[in-house]
Amino acid sequence: MGVRGLQGFVGSTCPHICTVVNFKELAEHHRSKYPGCTPTIVVDAMCCLRYWYTPESWICGGQWREYFSALRDFVKTFTAVGIKLIFFFDGMVEQDKRDEWVKRRLKNNREISRIFHYIKSHKEQPGRNMFFIPSGLAVFTRFALKTLGQETLCSLQEADYEVASYGLQHNCLGILGEDTDYLIYDTCPYFSISELCLESLDTVMLCREKLCESLGLHVADLPLLACLLGNDIIPEGMFESFRYKCLSSYTSVKENFDKKGNIILAVSDHISKVLHLYQGERKLEELLPLGPNKALFYKGMASYLLPGQKSPWFFQKPKGVITLDKQVISMSSDPESREEVPMCSDPESKQEVPMCTDPESRQEVPMCSDPESRQEVPMCTGPQSGQEVLIWTDPESRQEILCTGHESKQEVPICTDPVSKQEDSMCTHPEINQKLPGATDFEFKLEALMCTNPEIKQEDPTNVGPEIKQQVTMVSDTEILKIARTHHVQAESYLVYNIMSSGEIECSNTLEDELDQALPSQAFIYRPIRQRVYSLLLEDCQDVASTCPAVKEWFVYPGNPLRHPDLVRPLQMTVPGGTPSLKILWLNQEPEMQVRRLDTLLACFNLSSSREELQAVESPFQALCCLLIYLFVQVDTLCLEDLHAFIAQALCLQGKSTSQLVNLQPDYINPRAVQLGSLLVRGLTTLVLVNSACGFPWKMSDFMPWNIFDGKLFHQKYLQSEKGYAVEVLLEQNRSRLTKFHNLKAVVCKACMKENRRITGRAHWGSHHAGRWGRQGSGYHRTGSGYSRSSQGQPWRDQGPGSRQYEHDQWRRY
Repeated sequence: MGVRGLQGFVGSTCPHICTVVNFKELAEHHRSKYPGCTPTIVVDAMCCLRYWYTPESWICGGQWREYFSALRDFVKTFTAVGIKLIFFFDGMVEQDKRDEWVKRRLKNNREISRIFHYIKSHKEQPGRNMFFIPSGLAVFTRFALKTLGQETLCSLQEADYEVASYGLQHNCLGILGEDTDYLIYDTCPYFSISELCLESLDTVMLCREKLCESLGLHVADLPLLACLLGNDIIPEGMFESFRYKCLSSYTSVKENFDKKGNIILAVSDHISKVLHLYQGERKLEELLPLGPNKALFYKGMASYLLPGQKSPWFFQKPKGVITLDKQVISMSSDPESREEVPMCSDPESKQEVPMCTDPESRQEVPMCSDPESRQEVPMCTGPQSGQEVLIWTDPESRQEILCTGHESKQEVPICTDPVSKQEDSMCTHPEINQKLPGATDFEFKLEALMCTNPEIKQEDPTNVGPEIKQQVTMVSDTEILKIARTHHVQAESYLVYNIMSSGEIECSNTLEDELDQALPSQAFIYRPIRQRVYSLLLEDCQDVASTCPAVKEWFVYPGNPLRHPDLVRPLQMTVPGGTPSLKILWLNQEPEMQVRRLDTLLACFNLSSSREELQAVESPFQALCCLLIYLFVQVDTLCLEDLHAFIAQALCLQGKSTSQLVNLQPDYINPRAVQLGSLLVRGLTTLVLVNSACGFPWKMSDFMPWNIFDGKLFHQKYLQSEKGYAVEVLLEQNRSRLTKFHNLKAVVCKACMKENRRITGRAHWGSHHAGRWGRQGSGYHRTGSGYSRSSQGQPWRDQGPGSRQYEHDQWRRY
């Protein structure tokens, strides 16, 4: 993550950039400097997952009780010294970073293959050097932190921008994470999570000012350096030849530095000694070999500019400054800026149009791109014109929002967010002084960038602009979309807003053995559930099968090259009494609505016929039984011994302390049990999605893994069950658990029988029982008699998905 080579450079070449600090001392200093202000640290949670996961065992599906305890200790330690923590999680993957996301997922696949090879060879967990975080860790960490009373937020783009922005705007003590991008952002101090000693609260602060001093640069130059070195937006190879040219002409090469260190020094030297000479005089594309990558390069640089900030590298030469009514037009995103920069010339019409308004100087405001027409239109008229000019076209209502002239003395909304319906009043009476809101600053900054470099707009009009400002969504009901967005930002739901806004979701790697043909990937097992959720969330589409657009799924599974997303269409479901609308599910607070919500949830699992049996199950086992019924109906290679292990571990978990779980050691590691543990946890994340979409008929705590699943405990029960141990042994000779065990088992077996699925022991399997999972076209199927693969004999994992669409009829069981 972050800037290529910068982490190693800081550690080896410029260690003086790193300073050991103590959070308790920093907090005391902050309180004395800002009386009444609570010292606050913004935490990039995605960077901290590896640090937080301290349990020794990670291979069996996760030690969730131990993990929850570690999180509680982490929070308590900071709270004890009066430090407030704000946690940010990635809410979606930006399109510009999709290639990097795919690259990392494919690398993870190779690591997982090595892990399973090691398990089969040694029958034990690999060392920490092969550590792979348990499936669902990021999802459940959000809910764990909320359970611990912490403010937890989910981003509307990749979290690093929102973390840096929050830290700057709220005068935070600093940012805690592990991403060199935080050295590039001009924001509050950056602290390393990997160097944190929780007992003493000592860690390392990485100082961007000292970095600049070492490189001979200004802080404003760091985004340029980051893009030339390569980051998550700019591929490392894009400027490889340029970097080597800088290195060849660099006269201060240090023999004791590594090659990457000298490259960073050489590129910095070129910026300070060559590019600085032409700053403000010539465009970057005249100084750098941008070629066809100009739009991407400028967008990469703009991604580091926080609300209210500007870059000197976007300015044109002063002689190009154009004035209107003797007023200098500013391109800065900072409304208080007085810097002189040129107007934008529309490359199509050759007419000059104003770019940015300074509210205090009565200048005109920036342009706004019409999301439909891809054309830029003026947002406001001059103070004397008194004419109405189009600001923005609402993509939903198709109505034009107008900005009135100087004489009307009325405030006019601009670029109303279709989700929140909050209007940022910008084109106001000239005497009103109003600072631009942060989110608008970022959008204006990017619009200004397009205008300074009009060629960018010609190459790709969508290539410069934040993805969080999407104007066209899958769902047109703004009230419902606003609710979904709120739940998303508050980290109360999972994937719901992504589906409704962009129609694109992703799921990272799972510990799955690509050589095991009997167990299918979780991506396929739970896909029918997701398809029914799509039909619920995308209710605007009347004819689900033919007109509703497909959802793009970037799900990692063996054999998927991830060149394109799987295009998955919604699957119609049957809810007793009819499928309720989202407004009814989400807004109706009548007591009887909980019944409708539960009916809808069960319909997503296609388990409406088992409603009575499930309702008789006590919490927290109701959700677990629902998941087990679905799994055993879908996967014929699951046997009675597997069911015994799943139920026994859930029951025994209730009576165990965290210390007992820590000391638990399975006899050996079984690769199939590893897969089953991850499969169940992915099912729990699917339950979070369904429960969120249906209006929360169940308490989220009922399927939090620390309440119903422990990896080592499941592994122990699996090995015992596989060896044929009696149920009493599985339940540790506890009579009260025995009754509950038989009740839960009866519920699952009875529900499966309704679906013509008889759960048998492994001893009853014939040699032909290799598993029913095959790939028929792009779907999977359950055969009517016996168990077999597809007629071609090709295992289901071997067929890549491409971008073919998955229709609901391909999921019908035979």
